[in-house]
Amino acid sequence: MFQNAKDTTAKKNIKKVAVGYDLGRRAAQISYCGLEESEPETISAVAGGEQYNIPLALCKRKGVGQWYYGKEALKFAEEGNGILVEDLLTLAERGEDVLVEEEAYDPAALLTLFVKRSLGLLNIRISLSQIEAFMFTVEELTPRMVDVLGRVAAGLQLKGAQVSFQSHLESFYAYTLHQGRELWMNDVMIFEYTDLLKVLCLTCNRNTMPKVVFIEEMSHPEMARRIWREEPELKEQQMTELDLMLLHIAGECLEGRNVSSIYLLGDGFKEDWAKDSLKFLCKNRRVFRGNNLYSKGACYGMMERIRPGKEWKEYVYLGADKLKSNIGLRALRCGEDSYYAVLDAGNNWYEASSEFDIILEEGNTVEFIITPLTGENVSSRLITLEGLPERPARTTRLNVQIEMSAVNQAVVTVTDMGFGEIFKSSGKAWNQTITV
Repeated sequence: MFQNAKDTTAKKNIKKVAVGYDLGRRAAQISYCGLEESEPETISAVAGGEQYNIPLALCKRKGVGQWYYGKEALKFAEEGNGILVEDLLTLAERGEDVLVEEEAYDPAALLTLFVKRSLGLLNIRISLSQIEAFMFTVEELTPRMVDVLGRVAAGLQLKGAQVSFQSHLESFYAYTLHQGRELWMNDVMIFEYTDLLKVLCLTCNRNTMPKVVFIEEMSHPEMARRIWREEPELKEQQMTELDLMLLHIAGECLEGRNVSSIYLLGDGFKEDWAKDSLKFLCKNRRVFRGNNLYSKGACYGMMERIRPGKEWKEYVYLGADKLKSNIGLRALRCGEDSYYAVLDAGNNWYEASSEFDIILEEGNTVEFIITPLTGENVSSRLITLEGLPERPARTTRLNVQIEMSAVNQAVVTVTDMGFGEIFKSSGKAWNQTITV
């Protein structure tokens, strides 16, 4: 596991902590770290063990309003004493009521209940009032998922805590940047084997400023999890076939790449079947096996939002949910032309917004400068303020609000503020969507 042995009793003295909560489709994980520390710790569902996965399930006791969560929920349902509700994240994403004993339940409320109950495991180590910041990480951060997580976060009532969201890919990025530099001098890969095999490859363009990180994702449905045969010979044959299949896929994925390290994630690697493929993966590179990378990466990502480190400032990750371009304006400062940064590339699009005032030099246009970090040319977007009253140069103050409505679209609202007592505001406002 990606875990260092520590004296957990010392954790009781931590004043403030950051929490990384990995919300998967089948299980959840919780990692946490003191803000003055450098290594997160992952909570085990069993005291003294390394059983980090908390099954994402609830079970309602028959006839009463009593709910169980995680492994206890599975056990209680298996014994026939309750009604099991699984796939909580998927249900919340769909948004349809869940019917349990002829009563309808809000799926987001059920997911919130699960998260609350699971945080009881963390509460054994620390008081929840010590949480300074809380990061949810999920496989894919769609607009609908952002809405669901927002509702869950509100239901947790983490007083004063900063709550954020990031994808598994960004958690991979955050985890990588907190490892020894020798582990990410070149590409870094994840082979994640749960229901099927997913391969992630992190690459970096170090010729830009800031340095740009990309993560490529490849799925291999042909590697769907096997149901092992009971007969020893047939099971051995299945394992050999799966090993050869992974060896072939690994060869294709690594061809032409210089890879420093590889992480093997997921329950699919639990049994000792990947023999020849593992030997191949270990040639001239470091290979690690575990399953708590995403929750620890979420914890690292949260700490960087609070106190960005040197390397976090030097690198920017441009994932699917990230703003790919810097957005700014040309401005006159102290009589000289300069650039005024409005939104920075690398921020989550759903969190990117800005509001500021400008003095219009002349005319009736506002021009935004779009500078992609993906290699395209710099371009501009012009907003014409039709009907803006004519005034002398530098006597029109405008309030500008910009907010991302999608990963490649921004909504800009410009309001005429007049110029103090000299020129009253016309009350006019202009609203336009620009591509970025």
